Amino acid sequence: MAAASDAELVGAALRGADAAFEQLARRHSPALRSFLRGVCRDPALADDIAQDALIRAWQRLGQLRDPAAFRSWLFGTGWRLASQARRASGRRERRENSWMETAAQSRPEGLSMEDNMALETAMQELTPDQRACVSLCLAGGWSHGDAAQALDMPVGTVKSHIKRGRARLLAALGGDT
Repeated sequence: MAAASDAELVGAALRGADAAFEQLARRHSPALRSFLRGVCRDPALADDIAQDALIRAWQRLGQLRDPAAFRSWLFGTGWRLASQARRASGRRERRENSWMETAAQSRPEGLSMEDNMALETAMQELTPDQRACVSLCLAGGWSHGDAAQALDMPVGTVKSHIKRGRARLLAALGGDT
């Protein structure tokens, strides 16, 4: 039996099936949390924002224009909440330190410790928008269009952020841009 599509689950949830939204949350929560951990650099804050994004999605499900775009809509909600938290919070340094610890534990294979440290330093130096675009498209395999929709940015802006972010990361690793 084929799993229900996001659009089918959204429709069922809109008709009052709480279990349908629960299935959507289970389906997308791990990727949302991972994305937000990379953006926030504070796992606890990222988990809180992911939970808030899911609650907001549940409350505003009727405002979703394209049920098939639930994932992008949910990630966009998470991104906006994370952006608000970043602007409102004076705890930026704490989030950066926490993210560095998380990233060090998941060091990409094939990189030396020195290269990994240079990569982490370069990621720290990216703007939050660049870091989000690089995380989704380069690390997460998202298309530029999906990232643009999730981050509420024009596709050209996403491409620019990726190009600049990639150049910085390659320069940090001593590679060709």
